[in-house]
Amino acid sequence: MKAFLIEAPRRAGFGTVDPPIPGPGEVLLRIRTVGFCGTDLSSYRGQNTLVSYPRTPGHEIAATIERLGTEVPRTLQVGAEVTVLPYTACGVCPACRRGRHNCCRDNETLGVQRDGAMTPYLAVPWEKVLPAPALSLAERALVEPLSIGDHAADRAQVGRGDTVAVLGAGAIGLGVVAAAAYRGAHVIAVDLDESKLALARRFGAAHVIHAREADLHAALQALTNGDGPDIVFEAVGLPETFVAAVEEVAYAGRVVYIGYAKAPVTYDSTLFVKKEIDILGSRNATPENFQRVIQMMEEGRVPVEALVTETVAFEQAAEVLAAWDAHPQDYTRIHVRLD
Repeated sequence: MKAFLIEAPRRAGFGTVDPPIPGPGEVLLRIRTVGFCGTDLSSYRGQNTLVSYPRTPGHEIAATIERLGTEVPRTLQVGAEVTVLPYTACGVCPACRRGRHNCCRDNETLGVQRDGAMTPYLAVPWEKVLPAPALSLAERALVEPLSIGDHAADRAQVGRGDTVAVLGAGAIGLGVVAAAAYRGAHVIAVDLDESKLALARRFGAAHVIHAREADLHAALQALTNGDGPDIVFEAVGLPETFVAAVEEVAYAGRVVYIGYAKAPVTYDSTLFVKKEIDILGSRNATPENFQRVIQMMEEGRVPVEALVTETVAFEQAAEVLAAWDAHPQDYTRIHVRLD
């Protein structure tokens, strides 16, 4: 069976793997569409320390159930249109014992620590399969990244009337924008790209700030009556935005970090105490986040067609990944069609 492989940093192509056979409690999926995300780009560039090579990427999945293994509940049926929760959980680490399986100490995400879905068929545990019959292929392949933003909104306990600033309007940041707006928050999106800010408005941002054209502090102060946002989400991954989140959040506010900083971060730690702020990390997503995003899409709250920059055939996967590497500013999301 054909599989797309990242063979080494900046070297990708196709190889062959054995077709999967679903075991007890597993579902065989026919993969229809897979999204390339920033994690895949990082793996391609050799910057993802969680990846070993060769690796088949792919954890943003739209699929159809092809076959059911034994011991699979009859609530799942052959032919069902689904998406996939791509994470594992050990069940015994401190996070799992607290019921927070999304941040399992030994998590292995499809396409990162283990081979992913960029291949025609994939067998997964039935518990990881979420039916979404009303959604298109593109929508189902976007549930996972948007769920990450929804989980971040859960971590911050975003509520109606909160003023929220989202630093970064890439796919993850847009997921936060949509999730916060869905919860009734007043959302301010911040980015350096005018087209991404226009997208943020479509996803629910009430205000946008072009951080290269406006002074971020002055703009946020003006939009919050001098208080600063109640909650700041960092979805860029730069040391300066990590620091800005702490500097700009209101007294007694909350800061949520979604990604990793790409270099060490130096803080004036007096702000942590002086403002008595809550600083939170947010990792992956839960089945409840997936279900909420599916509901948001069913209600037409997410303009999916605007988020996907390009859709290509399976045979073009290496070509489009190299193009994204060369011109990262030109892409928000890439979808690869396998059918």
